[in-house]
Amino acid sequence: MEGQKLQGMVVRRVEKELYEVFIGPQHPGSGHMRIIVRLDGDVIVEADPDIGYVHRTMEKLSEVREWLKPIPLLERMTIIDACNITVPYVNALEKLMDKSPPPRASYLRVLLCEINRVASHLYGFGIFGVFLGHSTMYMWAFGDREVFVELAEILTGARLTHSYPIPGGVRRDMPQDFPEMARRAVRYMRGRLEEYRRIFVDNPVIVKRLEGVGVISRNKAAELGIVGPNVRASGIRYDVRLAEPYEVYDELDFEIPVFEEGDALARTWVRVEEIKQSLSIIEQAVDWLERHKGEPIIPKEDYDKLPKLHREVYEKTGRVKLLPAHATMKIPAGKAIARGEMGRGEIIYYVESDGGTTPYRVRVVTPSARNAIVFKYIVPGHRLMDLPAIYGSIDYFPPEADR
Repeated sequence: MEGQKLQGMVVRRVEKELYEVFIGPQHPGSGHMRIIVRLDGDVIVEADPDIGYVHRTMEKLSEVREWLKPIPLLERMTIIDACNITVPYVNALEKLMDKSPPPRASYLRVLLCEINRVASHLYGFGIFGVFLGHSTMYMWAFGDREVFVELAEILTGARLTHSYPIPGGVRRDMPQDFPEMARRAVRYMRGRLEEYRRIFVDNPVIVKRLEGVGVISRNKAAELGIVGPNVRASGIRYDVRLAEPYEVYDELDFEIPVFEEGDALARTWVRVEEIKQSLSIIEQAVDWLERHKGEPIIPKEDYDKLPKLHREVYEKTGRVKLLPAHATMKIPAGKAIARGEMGRGEIIYYVESDGGTTPYRVRVVTPSARNAIVFKYIVPGHRLMDLPAIYGSIDYFPPEADR
């Protein structure tokens, strides 16, 4: 066994009766991260998450691009949650510019954010199914995710990386038949969640794999500063949409699911319940948008600056054609912080301007960057085959942490 590579795991003896196992980054159950574990038999005594395999210097790259160009760059940290990761950046720019989006633009942003949130959770469930050897869950979740990916494409014109929010508004209005499409998707997904409960979350085999595994106590969750469904599964009711509402979340009716157990099963249930809440928000958003047809998606002062041809395109199609001047615009000197709630938790942006055409400083802290630490503290004491269950329940996304 010593020195051998087994299914992507490099194993070597470090001392008598203790083995060091390198899981990943090529291991099919690890993603782009290596977890170094030390084993006494098959019991983990130490775990060290080794991140950085897909680091892309996105913060520094954002500082050498004009203000709008970091938007399509930053959303590639989490392609499956593109609007949730870019809205706070745009919010920070709006603070510096002292500009607010029209209500319709804010509702459209929230609509896309919740569509992305559902797709993100379904992606996580699919990967979780792979980790647990549940191929049906993998195929079902990825198939159902396609429904919401298509919704996002119909709304924005792009399948995954939408670059939808811009300072002061959004790039295009929703199509006329979009509300009915969204309602059909919501009805479909509500029915599917009941089937997910039967084949996965309430499956006795899955419950046995998850219940009491990877427990994060309420105190430990607060001490480590973890975010998103992981902290809410440990009994802490923290969600940026509630704690510091942005866009129009304070005008919507929704709950923040909280569980007390703090184990892998509770983290799974939180995500199921959050999908239900997102479906409700989607319905409320399209209802509001239908009642307020014809309202602008960009501020009047921005509309007045558009040339006649671009105004005609906007009035006919609901699409905003940006000008070269948008790319080279200058933003007043200052500093701004903006927060948002992604599918995996809180994201924070710090943006600083020196009055030029590019950011002086962009700093972003993603939820996966904050959640990665839990592997070090909750994995020891479990058996090696509990690690995939813990990993899947945390819903850690390496490219999001390796920004």
